[in-house]
This record gives sequence, structure tokens and C-alpha cells, in this order.
Amino acid sequence: MKLIWVAQAKPLDGYRMELTFNDGSRKDFDFSTLLGTHPMYEYIRDHAAFKDFRLDGWTVSWNNGQVDVAPEYLYEHGKTLNQ
Repeated sequence: MKLIWVAQAKPLDGYRMELTFNDGSRKDFDFSTLLGTHPMYEYIRDHAAFKDFRLDGWTVSWNNGQVDVAPEYLYEHGKTLNQ
């Protein structure tokens, strides 16, 4: 797999985001699938915290970089949107 990163992110309803990757592909990723899988993801359970995200040059992150998800994981597990 080639090097991939999140170039743009737009919040949708619930815990979903539309993510655009550096290769131009667009994915819909539901971050609610991560809740309960690791204590760090409890931070984004609060919708206000979830919507207060940043792009750190590679991926989406929260809480000053304390919470993030590997861009490869988002790419592989996101639902492809029509180009």
C-alpha cells in the first residue's frame, strides 16, 4: 500500500466524517465503531469534542493530538463515496 493521509475532513451526522485522502479518494467513516474499543476514544463520545477535530498532516486528531486514528485504518474501513 502506498503512503496515504487525510487531506480533508468534513463532519457529517452522528460520528461520521467525509474524508478525502491524498490520492483523491473519498470515504465515509463512522467513528462510533471505535467507541468502547479503547479508553482514548471515550474523549470523542461527546459530540462537541468530536466536532472539535484537527488535521495534523496525516490524519484526524482531537485533544491536541492525544486522540487519533491511523489514516490507513480510516482508508481501509471507510465506505467509498462516489468520485
